[in-house]
Amino acid sequence: MEAMNATTLDVQKLDRLRQVDGVLRTEIRGQNQVLPRVVSVVQRGELSLTKPARPRGSFLLLGPTGVGKTETVVVLTNQIFGAEKLFRFDMSEFQTQESLGLLLGAKLGEKGYLGAVRERAAEGSLLFDEAEKAHPRVLDILLQLLDAARITIATGQTLDFSGFYVWLTSNIGSAELMTLQHSNDATLERHVLSRAQQALRPEIFARITEKLVFNRLSYEHQLEIAEKFLSREIEFFAARGHKLELEKTVLPFLVRKGFHPKLGARPMRDAVEKLVGDALAGHLLAGKNSGGRLQVDESRDCLIVR
Repeated sequence: MEAMNATTLDVQKLDRLRQVDGVLRTEIRGQNQVLPRVVSVVQRGELSLTKPARPRGSFLLLGPTGVGKTETVVVLTNQIFGAEKLFRFDMSEFQTQESLGLLLGAKLGEKGYLGAVRERAAEGSLLFDEAEKAHPRVLDILLQLLDAARITIATGQTLDFSGFYVWLTSNIGSAELMTLQHSNDATLERHVLSRAQQALRPEIFARITEKLVFNRLSYEHQLEIAEKFLSREIEFFAARGHKLELEKTVLPFLVRKGFHPKLGARPMRDAVEKLVGDALAGHLLAGKNSGGRLQVDESRDCLIVR
């Protein structure tokens, strides 16, 4: 019976690994130059083809805000492990030497955040957002994670993190990515990676498996993203009994309201959620039935349900 369960789990894992490339390409738009490299590391990590006594894989994700860096980590972790196996740290909260105690325990007997993570899970993703903002002593902890996947906490325990992927994100060099529009991709990538190596220290940079530069999102990619967000909103409301049909002018209207060349997908998502939600709320508050046709009201510059 145990052998059968193990076989079933192996089949499930293989299916998830085979699907991960397609799932990432569906969810993350405009970044096909980096996604295969993420998939390669994760597939090798999950098939136990990586060296022991190191994380299963490590990544530095660079690029402007709102282009899919954190979303890549979220989507991939959900696909491989489940949402509960993503452990996220905002490194802007770890800018002092004292903040080291938050990670490792501030006094004898305390587990700290990393001890709590290891207590909850033996595998998953550790995400360190805006890594360059961390205090140098905190970066030393990242160095230990990347080098040996082992950390000693204030309880005296040495914890093994070799079942985890380590992800660092950073906006280093993103201003250049937004302004040097006439440089080719290879030149921009070299420039951003050089800036990141200076900011993060060479010894940390050298131990990261993949250093990936995410592109700014073009108008065409933001159009694709708006369509994805709109479909999700329609499905979300349909599941709650509010079936909405779409006029063809709705999507261009949402793109016009949500497109931002510097902030990426976040303003688009917010615009879709607000404008569609407001239209349905107004419809329901007027005592109308829950279904209808979503369309643009040009005179009021909003969406309405008819």
